[in-house]
Amino acid sequence: MTRPCPPAAGLLVLTLLAGAAGLSPAARADAVYHISQIGRAFSPDTLEIKRGETVRIVNDDGELIHHAYVKSESFNFDSGEQDPGDHIDIRFTVPGVFVVRCDIHPKMHLTVTVR
Repeated sequence: MTRPCPPAAGLLVLTLLAGAAGLSPAARADAVYHISQIGRAFSPDTLEIKRGETVRIVNDDGELIHHAYVKSESFNFDSGEQDPGDHIDIRFTVPGVFVVRCDIHPKMHLTVTVR
């Protein structure tokens, strides 16, 4: 009888096979960039990524609620309200320069350049 590999062992095997095939970690999965909402600001407040990559925005702002959104001709996103500790992922599918704002705190801006 064959027993399945534990998940960690399977991941190790896939990692070793990908490495043997000459694939870099970036070729195996899209990058996720972490942005903190803290002090009523995005930190960092500028970011450059590749098309298809993801920006994870985490509300680290104690007791404050945030509401991230992007509104442009080619790309739109709306997180709804984010409670403290919540995170949202934005996958940027088109190239361009986009400004992520907070609907609750209008001085908050994150500029994302997507290549």
